[in-house]
Amino acid sequence: MKEKTIIEVRNLEKRFPSFHLKDIGFSLPEGYIMGFIGANGAGKTTTIRLILNMLRCDGGEVRIFGLDHIRAEQQIKEEIAVVFDQVGLVEEWTVPEAVRALRPFYRSWDDPAFDGYCRRFNLPLDRKVKELSRGTQVKLSLALALSHGAKLLILDEPTSGLDPLARDEILTILQEYIEDGKRSVLFSTHITSDLEKIADYITFIHQGRLLYTGTKDALTEGFYLVKGEAANLTLEQKQMLIGMRNYSGSFEGD
Repeated sequence: MKEKTIIEVRNLEKRFPSFHLKDIGFSLPEGYIMGFIGANGAGKTTTIRLILNMLRCDGGEVRIFGLDHIRAEQQIKEEIAVVFDQVGLVEEWTVPEAVRALRPFYRSWDDPAFDGYCRRFNLPLDRKVKELSRGTQVKLSLALALSHGAKLLILDEPTSGLDPLARDEILTILQEYIEDGKRSVLFSTHITSDLEKIADYITFIHQGRLLYTGTKDALTEGFYLVKGEAANLTLEQKQMLIGMRNYSGSFEGD
C-alpha cells in the first residue's frame, strides 16, 4: 500500500534583501518523524513559516494533507499543532487562562487529554507563564499543542536550552505521538543527538539550499566527520566540506 503524504513541499522560494531560500523540496509520509536540520540562519524557520503561510512564498508549492496550504489554510490549521522556540503565550496568563483563550479555536479540543498532560508534566496551574522555567514553558506549549487531536506536529527548535532529562521526556512524547501510524512530526533542531534517537527522515538545508532529504540511515551512510592537519587540506577538499572548524593547526569538518 502506498504511504500517505502529510507534507509535500516543492521548489519553495523566498527572497529577502540579504538571504535567498531557493528550491527547497521534501515530503513527509504519514506516521513518521522528520528531522529538519541546518546551521543557524540556514532557513529552517523561514521554511516553517512559509509552510504555515505566516510568510508568502515567492515561488513553489506546499500541500498539507493533500490540500493547498493557502486555499485550505483554515481547514489545515484545525489539524496541525505548532511549537516554536519562543513560547507565544501572554506572560500574565495562568495555565487555565491559556486554555480558555485557545480552546475556542479548535472544535476537537480535548480537556481530558490536556489534563493528562498537565499531570504528566506536573504543570503548576496557579502560576503565570512568565513565572515558569524555560523547560516548563515548553512543556505547557506542547501540552496545548497535543490537546486538539492534531495529525501533524511542527516543532521549531523547542528543545533548545533544555537539559538532557527534559529533552528526553519530550522525545518520548513525540515517539508516542506517532505510534498509531496516523500522525507525523516535522522537528526542526540543531541538536543532532535528539534526531539520532527518534528521526526516521532528515531534511538538511544550508545557506538557503537543500543539501539532502531522505531517510536518516541513508544520510548517515553518505556523510562523514573528517579530521586532520589543516595544512594538508587542498582547496578542492575544502570546497567539498559542508562545515569546517579549525583547532590550532588541525581541522574538523563534515
